[in-house]
Amino acid sequence: MNVYVRELSSALARAGIDCDVYTRACEPGLPDIVEMEPGFRVHNVPAGPPGPVAKEHLPDLVPEFTAGVRRRMETAFDAPGFIHANYWLSGVAGHQLKHDLNLPLVSTFHTLARVKAETCGDEPEQRARAEAQVIGCSDAILASTSEERAQLERLYAAPSERVEIVAPGVDHRAFSPGPRAASRAVLGLGDGPVLLFIGRIQRLKGADVAVQTLACLEDYPAASLVIVGGPSGPDGDAELARLHELVEQYDLGARVRFVPAEPHDHLATYYRAADACLVPSRSESFGLVALEAAACGTPVVAAAVGGLRSLVEHARTGFLVEGRDPAAYAAYVGEILDNPRLAHEMSRNAVASAHGYRWSMTAARLRRVYADLAARQLVECS
Repeated sequence: MNVYVRELSSALARAGIDCDVYTRACEPGLPDIVEMEPGFRVHNVPAGPPGPVAKEHLPDLVPEFTAGVRRRMETAFDAPGFIHANYWLSGVAGHQLKHDLNLPLVSTFHTLARVKAETCGDEPEQRARAEAQVIGCSDAILASTSEERAQLERLYAAPSERVEIVAPGVDHRAFSPGPRAASRAVLGLGDGPVLLFIGRIQRLKGADVAVQTLACLEDYPAASLVIVGGPSGPDGDAELARLHELVEQYDLGARVRFVPAEPHDHLATYYRAADACLVPSRSESFGLVALEAAACGTPVVAAAVGGLRSLVEHARTGFLVEGRDPAAYAAYVGEILDNPRLAHEMSRNAVASAHGYRWSMTAARLRRVYADLAARQLVECS
């Protein structure tokens, strides 16, 4: 989501739409405003302690954050024309600000509580109710794919005429094909097959399936798995501990490398080093990891869920897996490893497909959405 907000704001600024991004000041001493580039500013708004706050405690800070944003908007030299909220907590703030300032509200949720509840069964109803209220009052709701649009309509009764499909993009300057041997040398990886998992360490993302997939690759004893990402959410630490237990259970200690969350611009080296990128998510509204891997020419073996169905072309740019059987993932990985010609064709097709996703295209589509809203009457709370 941070990548989405940063890249989209930058693309909008280059397209002539000034963007002010309001975020909670998460450490002491931050400047009030950071000029990222012409037309793109980040505002650090005090709310709660000037330091990290556990995710589950952030809802308590929304009223203070909302009031801080409102004060800054009301005293801004250039009055804002729209509010674009990202994630449900920002949606709650944006909903209040819409009524306070009489501005159109655009909402992007990235993940939805009721979708996660269907797959993981552990999402609090407080969040789902808040999302429903925001959806009911949003002047436009952005979905990354047709699958996400269907989920919004099915689970939240989102009015179809207000749901706009606006696909994210990828920075092709940063994410592009490169020599595999050189990338492995930089990362200190050997010559054996390399599988890659990139994502938050939480049950939703399915890193456990990645570990078990490696265990199923009995014909490739030299294969290794690199897991890049840190614990996320209240159960993140427990999930990380469970992954280490799985590694011990399958005796994979020397073949699995855990890497803490890396700066975004470092990830291309990992993608280029891998023979296949595993995306075994239980749900995925879009799947930016799958898109970045494709842009680097790395075939993806992904769960056939959500936006991954749109991003991965089965047997052409990678493979889609129905269900969560690690043996099925391993079988598809084996096809890639056993057939260099297929792997090369998938790599080439993946790069070509990824070129259809650019942040400039996302900004252009969103600019039209904003223009349409300017001519409409504001939606009233349902």
